[in-house]
Formats: sequence, C-alpha cells, structure tokens
Amino acid sequence: MSSSIGSDAFALIAILLTGLVVLLLLRHFLPLRSTPAYVLVPIFLALFFPVSIILLLPIDLASSLRAEDEATRGVWLPRGVILVAWRITYWLTFALTWFILPLLGEFIDSGYRHPKDRFVYSLRSNGRYQLIVLACAVGGLVYVFLQNGFEGTSVKALVMALAYCWGLIFAIYLMGHGLVAVPRRLYRNSDISTRLRKIQSQAPAVHERLVDANTVVEDLESQITQLRQRKNGISRDHQEWIEEIAEGSSLPEARLVSARPSNTAIPAVVTDRFLAELARKVNRARHKQLRFDDTWHQLLQDAIDTQAILDASGSRRLDFGSSSPQSSFFERLQLLTPYTRYVLHVQLLPKFQIFLAAILSIASLFIIWSELVKFVAPQLSIIRFTVVSYRRSEEGEVNFAGQIMASLWMCYMCAAALASFGDVKVWGNRALVKRNTYGESATWYAGQVAKLTVPLAYNFLTFLPPKVHRETTFYKFLGQLINLTPLGKGFDFFFPIFILVPICATLFNLYGRVKGIFRFDMVEDDDDGSASWREGRDLIARELNNHTTGASPIGLSSRRNATSTAPHPPYRDAVPGTVDRRRAPDEAGALSTTQPASRLAAATAAAEEEDETFFQGFAHRVRNTLDTIERPDWVGKRPKWMGGVEGNEESSGRADAGRGLGRWFGGRPDDGRVRL
Repeated sequence: MSSSIGSDAFALIAILLTGLVVLLLLRHFLPLRSTPAYVLVPIFLALFFPVSIILLLPIDLASSLRAEDEATRGVWLPRGVILVAWRITYWLTFALTWFILPLLGEFIDSGYRHPKDRFVYSLRSNGRYQLIVLACAVGGLVYVFLQNGFEGTSVKALVMALAYCWGLIFAIYLMGHGLVAVPRRLYRNSDISTRLRKIQSQAPAVHERLVDANTVVEDLESQITQLRQRKNGISRDHQEWIEEIAEGSSLPEARLVSARPSNTAIPAVVTDRFLAELARKVNRARHKQLRFDDTWHQLLQDAIDTQAILDASGSRRLDFGSSSPQSSFFERLQLLTPYTRYVLHVQLLPKFQIFLAAILSIASLFIIWSELVKFVAPQLSIIRFTVVSYRRSEEGEVNFAGQIMASLWMCYMCAAALASFGDVKVWGNRALVKRNTYGESATWYAGQVAKLTVPLAYNFLTFLPPKVHRETTFYKFLGQLINLTPLGKGFDFFFPIFILVPICATLFNLYGRVKGIFRFDMVEDDDDGSASWREGRDLIARELNNHTTGASPIGLSSRRNATSTAPHPPYRDAVPGTVDRRRAPDEAGALSTTQPASRLAAATAAAEEEDETFFQGFAHRVRNTLDTIERPDWVGKRPKWMGGVEGNEESSGRADAGRGLGRWFGGRPDDGRVRL
C-alpha cells in the first residue's frame, strides 16, 4: 500500500500558502491594525475555506481515481481525511454565510455604543430575513417528508439542497455575465486610445457621485455641530456619545465649527435611537465619500498614465517619474529603463491582453458548451478531456496535470462570477476600497464569496463523466442529498441552461435596451456616447488644471490624509514631460513640468475628426484650399488715384481668408491653423 506522506506535505504547504494569500488580500482592503479581531477572523475564515475548495476538489478527484503510475500520480489523501475536510469546510462555510456574517455585518453597522444594543439591533435587522428563510425551509421540509418519509437525513438534505439552489441561482447569473465581460474588457483595454476614452466616459458619473457624497457629509457635519452646541435636552451620556461620533467620523474641527445649517430637523429630546441612526449615517457617508474619492483619484491617475503612454509613442521613452515616500516597496523598485518600459506598455502588454482575451474566450465557450451538454450528452463535454486521462484506463484517472487543469477551470469560473460584482448594480452602497473598506461591506462580500464557491465547485464536478464524479467524496457528501428528490435533481438538470440568458444579455447589450425602455440601469455600460466622453475629457482637464494651480473644486482632502495624519511629502523634481503614476493625482499635477490638461486635449483632438459628417469634412477641406491660395502680385494693387501707394500691396490671401469665398466655409482661424 502506497504512502501519502508526499501528498500530505504538499497539501500542508498549499494550505499555508492559501492562508498567506488570503491574509495579503485582507491587508489590501482592510486596515489590519485598526480592524477588531471579531471582524477579521470571520472574514478570514469566510475567504480561506472557499479558496481551499479549489485545492480540495482536485485532491478529491485524484483520491477517488488514482493513477497506477507513481510518476504521474497526483496529490491524494485517504478517503477519511477527505470526508472530514469536506465536513469542516462545508458546515463552517454554511454557518458563516447564513448566520455569522449577516449578524456581524448588522452589528458593525448598528451605530450603537454598547455591544448588547448592537447585538439586539442585529437580531432585529436579520429577523425578517431569517423568518423568510425559515418559511421556505418549512415548505420544503413538508415536500421532502411527503417524498421520502420521516427520515433523519431528510432535514439535512433539505438544508443543503436549499442552500445549493439559492447559491446556484446567483452563481449562474454572475458567471454568465463574467464569461463575456472579462474577455471583452481585456480586448478593449488593449487599445490605449479606447482605454483613454473609456476613462473619460466614466469621469462624469464618478465626479457627480463624489459631489453628492460630499454634500451628504457636509449636511451630517452641520447636524453634529448643532448637537454639540445644544445645551438643553441632552444628557451627559448623550453628549459623550456625540463627541465620539464627531471623533470617530474623522471630521476636522474647523469644518465642524463652520458647517452650514442642516436641512434636517433635530428633535427636541435626543434619544439613543436618534444618535444610533446619526452614527450609522455618518459611518456610511464617510465610507461612501472615501469610496468615490479613491475612485476619482484612481481615475485621474489612470488618465495621466494612459496619456503618458500615448505621448511616449514619438520618443519611444516612457518614464512615470520618481516614486513618492508613501509608495510601497514594489512601486519604488525601478528595474526597467525608459525604453524597456515603453516596449512593455506599448507593445508587449497590449499583445498579451489580446492573447489572454482570446484564451479566455475559448475557455468561456468550453464552459458554456459543457453546461449545455453535461446531462444530455456528457461524452461531448470538452472540459472532461482536460481533467480526466484515458490513456491507461478506460474508466479514466486524474493525474497531477488533470488536477492543475481542474484548479484552473474552477479559478476562472469563480473569477468570472466575482468580477461581475463590480458591474451589476444591485448591491447598494457596498464596495471594496483599498485600505478603507467599510466593515459591513467586507462581511457582505466575504459572505457572497462563501455562498458562491460551493455551488460553482459542484457545478464544475458535474462537467465530468458520471462514472468519475459519482465516485468522489464530494458527490457522496453533497450530490446525493441534492438528487434525493425529483425536484432537486430536476433543478440541477435544467437550471444551468439558463446561463444563456445573462450571456445573451451581455453579448448583445440587452441591458442598454432595458435601460432605454424602463430607465433602469442594471450593469455598468462600457459603450458610452460621445457626449459622455467629451464631458469627461473636459472634466479631467479642468480637475488637473485645478490641481496644478492648487485649487480643488470638490473641496476634499487627499485620501492619504483621510486615514493618516502624516505630513505631505517634500517637493521632488519630476522628469520633464513625465508624471509620477504612484503619486496622488494632486501631487502629480503639481510636480509635472507639462500641462496634463493640454496633453489630454491633444490626445483626443483626433477623435473629434471621426465624429464629423461627410459635408463637414468637405467644407473643412475646401476652406483649407481657399485659405492657402497665394494671389499674384498684380492682384490687389490699387492705383494712386484710388488711394493706393506704389509698392503697397494689400494683405495676401492668408489675411484675407475671412472675406470672399473663404467666409462661406467658416473662415480661417486667427492663429493660422489648418483643419485636415
């Protein structure tokens, strides 16, 4: 009997690396030092167990169908270990998804001071949702009892089947959208000019949301100021609570004192409920402001970087400038010369994006095809040939190469589903912000990751032949209970076909037509009109000019100062004609020796020519022809008896462009430019 010591060591190392990756991911979106442990630990577990499923399922496949050749044998573990791992992973993920994370999210967002009040508020907020889930469970339990009788496994099968079906509904929709959106986004971003226009088209909406968020924060500042100035009707505990709200909101003292009057009436008697609601609004408004502030600064920086790449096409030298003191170690690391950086950003990366978009498009087609034929004709599934090997056994075996392919397929399916969270507009005010993600948003996103991974993993398992996936421990643990009733088996059979609905909606832009008819925007639209990108171009240019002159029309401090009180970095000279991409956009605009606004305007001037009609282009060319004609010397001379002076000629055709035939076609600009 062969030993699994090597597989045990590999699995242990893989688990440690998975935990490290999840920890780095949390560090990117959350401030680890200031985030409480009761928030970090559940979020870490809610991400760690779903990511470990990507490793556990291939190990389960290899353990069920082990290759006889030790050289090609994959990583395998004993059946008992696999079963214990599935039980721990599934039930902890289930508890985090349906109970712990929803309660924790409302606990963070409650606004109350004491833990007891927060917990009571969380129970009340989740009570309605839990009652709806309980009512559905009772109805399903009656059906299961009528179908299979009163057995102990009926309740367990009902709970697992309902959780699977509910998660599969969202997983199929989000994955179907992502299978089209991810390759298409990579292909469009490969064109630098198209990328710049897309950035410009997003600018008006982001700027408007930032201004609205700033207005809400100012209104809440005025409410806090009025409460602090009130002397009657407020107890000592409430005064301390108000001071905590003012301090916890990170609002400067000067802005609290000089806040404008609020339009919201303050009650005569301040209660705990009112202050909790105010604290909840302040926390949401502050994180919403940080969210759009970060998005706006990132958009400006992307516009500057894209413009720098476009400008480097002439000199073939690309230099983003020196890094700021706040940059990370990898951002300060300079390994490329200006020429190699130009080759990387202008030639290699666009081609790599096109190549990756083509590979992912083929992978999307394989997944869609496998979804459609996995129950009708499973032998036609393409994915099964990349995972299961039939060279040495007719029943099939999963070697190490098949395990790698299975992990890659599941990674892409999960990535396509998770990438759709940024496009679908049904998540309210929740968003992921670098180092400033709101605690309630972090718990919600972690819950969604845990909710979607298990259905996607079992859905991938059904791509394989029935003789293969029915031998796995995962199927015996979950699949048999899903197929226990005809309703569950039929749902798992027919519902994945509905993946064609989000695919067609994304591929043929049905969301845009729904938006035009019902005025309801469901997803972020990449195809914005010319008016939108023109407005965004002017808005970005104006904002960069304001940063250069030291004025800010939005009135927001830098996002670095929102989380840190460190002073501004000292002045550093940038390379002439370049902008530091790792600085904040306001610093980049101030240190640059060129005008980013004029560069952005020059880059998009050529795009205006594409929008003119045939008659406008014909008029421009005729006007250029008439304006550049030089008249003969004998034309334009006046005799002496008409007031002329010998040797004094009138101005040539260049100065006379505004008269005669030239004025029929719009005249000639005063600065002598020619419209081509």
